[in-house]
Amino acid sequence: MLRRLALACFALVLIAAPAAAQDDNCPQKDVIFVPTPQEVVDEMLKVANVTGRDVVYDLGSGDGRIPITAAKTYGTKAVGIDICDIRIEEANANLRAAGVGDKVKFLKQDLFKTDIGEATVVTMYLLPTLNLRLISKLNKELKPGTRVVSHAFDMSSDGVERAPKETRNVNGRMIYMWVTPILPEPSQSAAR
Repeated sequence: MLRRLALACFALVLIAAPAAAQDDNCPQKDVIFVPTPQEVVDEMLKVANVTGRDVVYDLGSGDGRIPITAAKTYGTKAVGIDICDIRIEEANANLRAAGVGDKVKFLKQDLFKTDIGEATVVTMYLLPTLNLRLISKLNKELKPGTRVVSHAFDMSSDGVERAPKETRNVNGRMIYMWVTPILPEPSQSAAR
């Protein structure tokens, strides 16, 4: 039994090591890639009340599951933004397999430099400090009333309460949803 457990642990290390090494090839990454579970993806899109008229932007889109699910389930147009070549390649492979290439595109870009003004829904699974840094961008580029949904992390890491319009708990995983404008905006020093 102990030998089988040791072999299983060794196999996991062998499987995980290439993925971690691949992630290390991503320039300027602020977070490591951790996929959002599908049940959380589904609930994120539900809490945002996504419809076929929406345009979903996923910031830090990883393997593309949120934009692809939005297109397949709701018929919406979606854009995924990621800075990592490997993640973009993986997302495009998943997109080809899903058959919704007419509705979804993936951009290899810095999410802080990408124009997201066409979005009616923004999704993300980023660290609290990145969420905080994004508030000014979200308020500046998005139309009032745009829904912003975050998996796991809120926008209060500077100690200032920015109450989400709605929260959901999916088997212990939190989802937060705000509607722009998200106020108060952080001070310049807090947003760094």
